[in-house]
Amino acid sequence: MEKIVTDSNFAEILNTEMPVMVDFWATWCGPCKAIAPVVEEIAAEFEGRAVIAKCNVDECDDIPMTYGIRSIPTLLFFKKGELVDRHVGVISKADLAAKLEKLF
Repeated sequence: MEKIVTDSNFAEILNTEMPVMVDFWATWCGPCKAIAPVVEEIAAEFEGRAVIAKCNVDECDDIPMTYGIRSIPTLLFFKKGELVDRHVGVISKADLAAKLEKLF
């Protein structure tokens, strides 16, 4: 299950030994809606091995600005709290899983 990111809980979400993927999205974004089921499936498959989180850019101000999010969907990948990869746009489930597997 995906965690919901807020400006106040982001540091806590990153504070884990597990890899973290954050999906930056908005309700009005067509590509975000297209990738949402893929992110949900990945969250279920990687439960207990990785943290999958979603950040609504219309509800969070600080995090998107900090990471230079200019297009959505944007996926950020963290390992031990450090940003190690990013993907902008729609991505296949297989490619997304491969990106996460590289973080182990």
